[in-house]
Amino acid sequence: MLSSPDGARAQVPQEVDSIRLLSELSILAHDSMEGRSPGTPGSLRARAFLEQAMVSSGAEPVHGSFRHVFEWQRGRGENIVGLVPGTEAIDTVIVITAHYDHLGIRDGQVFNGADDNASGSVALLEIARQLAASPLRHTTLIALVDAEEVGSRGARAILNDELVPLGNIVLNINLDMVSRTAGLLWAAGAYHTPALRPVLSSVAVDANESLTLRQGHDRPGAPEGDDWTYSSDHSAFHSVGIPFVYFGVEDHEDYHRSTDDVERVNPGQYVTAVRTIIHAIKALDAALPFGAPSPL
Repeated sequence: MLSSPDGARAQVPQEVDSIRLLSELSILAHDSMEGRSPGTPGSLRARAFLEQAMVSSGAEPVHGSFRHVFEWQRGRGENIVGLVPGTEAIDTVIVITAHYDHLGIRDGQVFNGADDNASGSVALLEIARQLAASPLRHTTLIALVDAEEVGSRGARAILNDELVPLGNIVLNINLDMVSRTAGLLWAAGAYHTPALRPVLSSVAVDANESLTLRQGHDRPGAPEGDDWTYSSDHSAFHSVGIPFVYFGVEDHEDYHRSTDDVERVNPGQYVTAVRTIIHAIKALDAALPFGAPSPL
């Protein structure tokens, strides 16, 4: 079970490097990345950029490499991964994911996917740097995953290949579309793991006044599109019984369109969302128990 979140409220996140965050978003969502569809030259350029950023973040390689290559029936992908050992519960792992792939080029138009999901990927780079400088109690696997848009192939490969022992993973935190909040960021997952609810509620109380952190979008039987349990990479973890928290926004007018460009991102909303997510990560880490993993 999760412990009381009371001690987590004092966890104040380091200041987000907003200039670097927005600069990296502009790089990853640039036309030169050609929409980052798996197996394309644009995806290769994106991977090179992300790998270099992961190397310089201070995170450690996983099994000697920052690259995790995988294959599925119709293609080949590559996750970019890094490990930050915990300070206390080193054998207990929180996996933090964000997919970097998008839809590529269609009918001559580049689908840059600035919000979906360059925003989550670049946020995860910032998280990797902060955690490397100030590790969590639990070990963290930072995973920039490929091929989410074709069935969460990269996330499933992390579990299938056991980059870390499956039984040691106690929580997945997934970031997918976190820059265009319009003042509202969603955290899904507590319906399936009720012990998450008070921890996330405490983070919501402490959130910046310009952002509301709201829980929901995780209830089975909800109207079509309202249950996000299987909408992104956290579904791979949920399917094997690992609790998840999914941070994201509701679909907007540019979702899965060629107009999802960096110019549509509100910098202030994005930075505030990343700051809130970092606060939540630290609170969730503080609320988890010591020792061997157990069901949440």
